[in-house]
Amino acid sequence: MACGRGLGILLSCCLALVSLSALSRDLQLPPDYKLVWADEFSIDGPPDPAKWGHDTQRNKLGWHNNELQYYSGPGQGNAQVQGGVLHIVARQQSMALAADWGGQAYTSARLTTLGQAQWTYGFFEVRAKMPCGKGTWPAIWLLGSKGAWPGDGELDIMEHRGHTPQQTSSAVHVSAGHAGQAVGGQAKVPDACDQFHRYQMLWTPTEVVFGVDDFAHLRFPKMLGGAQIWPFDAPQFVILNLAIGGDLGGPVDNAIFPVGLQVDYVRVFQRN
Repeated sequence: MACGRGLGILLSCCLALVSLSALSRDLQLPPDYKLVWADEFSIDGPPDPAKWGHDTQRNKLGWHNNELQYYSGPGQGNAQVQGGVLHIVARQQSMALAADWGGQAYTSARLTTLGQAQWTYGFFEVRAKMPCGKGTWPAIWLLGSKGAWPGDGELDIMEHRGHTPQQTSSAVHVSAGHAGQAVGGQAKVPDACDQFHRYQMLWTPTEVVFGVDDFAHLRFPKMLGGAQIWPFDAPQFVILNLAIGGDLGGPVDNAIFPVGLQVDYVRVFQRN
């Protein structure tokens, strides 16, 4: 579909598409796709360093979106595999003795595949259970490997807010519309904090579709306008994180800690 270059026109076009496609079709693994990368979290201990790195680079400066957490590095216990499940745990804890401490009152973890694995197009599925508690903001998402934001684009497979525990969301951020003006869609997941669900994204050369448990709730088609609207013909890497507070996390209830995002597996499939 062709939409103009202007932000207002882009958003009006895309929001109309979101409305038309919401809950309108199944989202399943295409039959001609094969598994190309996965972590089943089958070995207890820290996350596999051959697959995951710890992103700690903004601890001293403070993280984006007014978030309140300090992201720990390897060996600090905020990301551990136990019983076949990755646990990303947030704690009410100060790292005042750490050289990169930025005054945060909470610790958590942000794992990425940057430098280990990246993909252009594919079917992504992450089976996860959300944390409960006001102030939690877990996310499963992708960023452009070249490091320019929003120019390289952002694909949010799943975001969850502890203030609205029965709802998850997905979003697309591009130069023409990002942050508060990103294109997004929501899904009702009444037991998101109690049960594991499959959070999914199908990314092709012509569109990106997001869903939960094979049910699509957001479609973003490739439109005219170049890289400002569609930067998604280049590699992206996966991020798993649990933020605390911030613009979406909101006020924090300190009684919830420790609290964790649980991930059963991460799987990436591509066309055979």
